[in-house]
Amino acid sequence: MNEKHGHRKKVLGPVMNLEEHIRPDWWRSIFNPIYLKTDADVVDDQSITRSEVDFFSKILRTSPEDKILDLCCGQGRHSLELARREFQNVEGLDRSHYLIQKAKSQAKKEALNVRFRESDARKLPYPPDAFDVVMILGNSFGYFETIQDDLRVLREVFRVLKPWGRLLIDVADGEYLREHFQPRSWEWIDKKHFVCRERSLSLDKQRLISREVVSHVKKGVIVDQFYGERLYTKDGLEEFLKTAGFSDITFHGEVYSDSQRNQDLGMMERRIIMKAIVRKEWTPLKRKKEELRNVVVILGDPKKPDILKPLRIFDDDDLYTIDQLKSALRKLKGCQFTYLDNHDTLFNDIAKLKTKVDLVFNLCDEGYDNDAQKELHIPALLEMLGIPYTGSGPQTLAFCYDKSLVRGVAKELEIAVPDAFFIEAQDVSFKLPVTFPVIVKPNLGDSSFAITQKNVVNNLEELLNAISDIRNKFGYNKPMLVEEFLTGKDLSVGIVGNSPGSYTVFPIIEQDYSVLPEGLPRICGYESKWFPNSPYWNLKSIQATIPEETEKSIVEQSLKLFQRLGCQDYARFDWRLDAKGNPKLLEVNPNPGWCWDGHLSKMAKIAAMSYAEMLEAILRAAEQRLGIQTTNSKEEEHAAKNAPNTV
Repeated sequence: MNEKHGHRKKVLGPVMNLEEHIRPDWWRSIFNPIYLKTDADVVDDQSITRSEVDFFSKILRTSPEDKILDLCCGQGRHSLELARREFQNVEGLDRSHYLIQKAKSQAKKEALNVRFRESDARKLPYPPDAFDVVMILGNSFGYFETIQDDLRVLREVFRVLKPWGRLLIDVADGEYLREHFQPRSWEWIDKKHFVCRERSLSLDKQRLISREVVSHVKKGVIVDQFYGERLYTKDGLEEFLKTAGFSDITFHGEVYSDSQRNQDLGMMERRIIMKAIVRKEWTPLKRKKEELRNVVVILGDPKKPDILKPLRIFDDDDLYTIDQLKSALRKLKGCQFTYLDNHDTLFNDIAKLKTKVDLVFNLCDEGYDNDAQKELHIPALLEMLGIPYTGSGPQTLAFCYDKSLVRGVAKELEIAVPDAFFIEAQDVSFKLPVTFPVIVKPNLGDSSFAITQKNVVNNLEELLNAISDIRNKFGYNKPMLVEEFLTGKDLSVGIVGNSPGSYTVFPIIEQDYSVLPEGLPRICGYESKWFPNSPYWNLKSIQATIPEETEKSIVEQSLKLFQRLGCQDYARFDWRLDAKGNPKLLEVNPNPGWCWDGHLSKMAKIAAMSYAEMLEAILRAAEQRLGIQTTNSKEEEHAAKNAPNTV
């Protein structure tokens, strides 16, 4: 075909076998200006594109921060729509030079932040673990002559997706088309062009072969072209995705194209929508060895039970959280990270690395063998081996695990705490020295274990029931605290640093309880962390709005506790205001939750600090305390310059 004028040198007459006339690489030349005419009723309809992006975004749960690859993007209609919605990390890739240039021109015209690239989907020009989302939309899959080539595409998608990355694939419903394709049709595509189509199944019944003859009212036939697309059924596509390595494959129904022409929709008439997840390890980064320091990250053991979790196992949310951590740490320069999470071999694994490790990043807040009471065992082991580590030492962890002890230290420092009394494990009767309402808490506990809405009680009967629930339902047979229930704002403040150096104090956050129905106690307990169907699941943390004097008092008293309790590198302090607005200490969390969506990370985000930068700040605090360095001075200067409030 002469692309400049759109004429064919040769036009075929009647053809007995359509399949014999297909070129293996038919897709190289067919996606041109004529394609945008023949398929314009679907691929050039803005309302269809907007509707599809709405639907696909809901399935994928996309956010503007996601890195998204629109694979086989054509003229970029979905990529451009995402960019219009202020998605900042969208890239489109297609083999057609014409369509990619069309996409680039439109992006430039609208000043949209989206990149387009021309390349082959079987060998993607991206490093491993590059994208959060890959989309193959508009029936842009199954063009190659062999099924092995289709598999290469999916394996490349698997490679460039991050762990927990999502693939959305939108392909023709092969089962439907085998029974309902139109052998012959014709339609006007505009006032000057009409197209005649012939179709047949391939000899092996696995592809639909199509012929299009496009005519101009004055010029006559301008295109006579053949193409073939593989027909995938729902079950067949699911198995194919599994073969390529994908997991958690879900079918999200079928899409029926709503064409304004409402004539021959061909392969676009009915399509299958499927989502799949990538479960894999991060690909090791290649870095120059002389520039690196070796950092070992110690985590909880995902193969062991954890009594603090409702199902007592590490679920997908836990595994996703670990992968988010690994993703963030990959962004830190100057460090090479090794991860240890097998507690059965932990002692020997650490001992073997003793001469090779510069620093241990101790993130095992589950405790040794996933026993929170043994959280102190990890730093104790590291001290016995003489290995430097981040976070607080065993004595501090032991003190802060006992809420009653922390209350005593606070009182010694003249820091206000709620009125409370102590219940021994064997107590079955007691006097009530505080007035209702009160809240019952395990004295030894973590992750809001055993603290639910039923723990806030208004009379003696409810109190006895709450104590019974904690002992029987949660299997907690240790001492408890009964505290006055404070009704003011629920606050947290995070601190990174060490005495006598500088402290970085993150913005104070408060729990937003406005989403809770009337009558439910305003607490951020076990239900908010573990039960998605609970009304507490939708609680959010927002920047606190409190008087300047109250904020100053909370920060000053938190710093006193940080020093007195011997916290190291980072800690979180939880406070609550009473009815008069006076702050009272609830608890101290040395080595607090480090996860990407935890309180500390939320505070950092308010301070314009990314998750990776927050983790780096903790590492840097430990380096300064220990007199070692795993980041270069320029990076430290940049981080310090952009850090939040420093005391």
